[in-house]
Amino acid sequence: MRVKLTEKDVLNPLGEVKNKKIYLNPLPYDFDQVSLVDNTKPGASIILKVLSESMGNRKFLCVKKPAGAPATDQQIMDASTSDLAIIALGDCGSCASWVVLDAIRLEERGIPTMSIFSDHFAPFARQLAESHGMGDLRIMEIEHPIAGLGKDEVEEKAFKIVSNLLYILQIP
Repeated sequence: MRVKLTEKDVLNPLGEVKNKKIYLNPLPYDFDQVSLVDNTKPGASIILKVLSESMGNRKFLCVKKPAGAPATDQQIMDASTSDLAIIALGDCGSCASWVVLDAIRLEERGIPTMSIFSDHFAPFARQLAESHGMGDLRIMEIEHPIAGLGKDEVEEKAFKIVSNLLYILQIP
């Protein structure tokens, strides 16, 4: 039996950033409009709906983007018109990467951003954010898995993170 071995270089998704530090924008004391950035992953829209319904009488701008790709410049610009952005959902490798990178782009535009990740992918998200100079990126964890669950099951998991969101945003 013959076996052929092939060596390949593998891209490290964490990258290397030299001495770059990006500072988080402070959360607004009060805010009127929130951009809900839905990366179209199964369950993302349900999570964002539960969270938005808990934030009281505010306006919500919905921005949809593909899961396995970056938000377009127009999508980032649209999301930047609000006082705050919430991005969901990072629950696999590629979508988690793009949620982090899109959140950083929004922060660079002056928009305080919160990102939702399943608890299995949150550690990777934190490492990736750190490698891009934003180790303190706001990451909220939701119980994994989300994909493959019914609406009621996703809602149940989303309700578990509402109190954390309200605490962070200082909403009574």
